[in-house]
Amino acid sequence: MQDQLEGWIQQAKNGDQKSFYLIYHHFKGRVFAVCLRLLADRAQAEDACQEAFVRVWQQLPGFRGDSAFSTWLHTIASRSAVDLFRKNKVSRLNLDVEVPDIAFELDHADPQLEQAILRLPDQARAVFVLFALEGYLHQEIAEMLQIAEGTSKAQYHRARQLLRGWLDEN
Repeated sequence: MQDQLEGWIQQAKNGDQKSFYLIYHHFKGRVFAVCLRLLADRAQAEDACQEAFVRVWQQLPGFRGDSAFSTWLHTIASRSAVDLFRKNKVSRLNLDVEVPDIAFELDHADPQLEQAILRLPDQARAVFVLFALEGYLHQEIAEMLQIAEGTSKAQYHRARQLLRGWLDEN
């Protein structure tokens, strides 16, 4: 599969749209999952996912392979979701948010944990996902979300406390 993927990447770098579609089809679930975890809104996650793949298509000719393609794609997806998160900061003030049922959409995910993550307040959720699941450092998260590094750490701590409490209830 890896050889096939590398072939698709090389062909897509040369402008082959069919190869890019195969890449899209292979990764769309994982990219959508990242976006949904960060945004907790299916429509916004779809927008961020679409934006991520547009950016990948645009930036693909410059992909040198210094890191794994999946890592590169994952970074673009995370940043696309964060960009949308920041752009829609004002609209997130609604506290009565419907939590989507995403268990079927996330590979090998614990549905109870995923639902609890989606219940987190927006900034705490974003910091938790970026730090605990995506592996970003608090300094990077602070830059991405345009918050102080201490705020990132505090929001992560808050998210962990809330998750522990909710998961202990069940």
